[in-house]
Amino acid sequence: MPPSAPAPPRRLPRISAGRLWAGGIGTAIVVALVIVVGVMLVRGVLQIPVLAAEGAGTYGTATTTTYAFAGAVIAIVATALLHLLLLFMPRPMQFFYWIAALVTAVAVLLPFTFSAQWEAQIATAAINLVAGVCLMSILGSIGSSSVLPDEGGYPTGRM
Repeated sequence: MPPSAPAPPRRLPRISAGRLWAGGIGTAIVVALVIVVGVMLVRGVLQIPVLAAEGAGTYGTATTTTYAFAGAVIAIVATALLHLLLLFMPRPMQFFYWIAALVTAVAVLLPFTFSAQWEAQIATAAINLVAGVCLMSILGSIGSSSVLPDEGGYPTGRM
């Protein structure tokens, strides 16, 4: 019986890192703005005092800036995770969507673990949900479009 030919070495998929990371930075900006707009809507229009006392105005305090900055940092971390998944995981987008959905679920539940008014907890959970869905949808489409076709012009088929 002749020896079988060795399996060809596994090639890493070709990823447009520039496109992925530019999209990740754009996503971070959008997520931060979603949080700011959400806080301003909740505080200014709905008159629910999230993240600061009622007299702090529509924007609130520096806590709103910290909240928005944290959302942007989470989007950058999610971009790094997506980059790793695209390089090394089978069906990377499926893993990304599951991880992002579960982290979003934690972010939605988190406000209910703190002592605050019920309305403020619900409003914060809603802002977290919208920010999470925003991150998931934008980074998901960017991740898929960042995988380049192989030399034969065909997508890698790993999505």
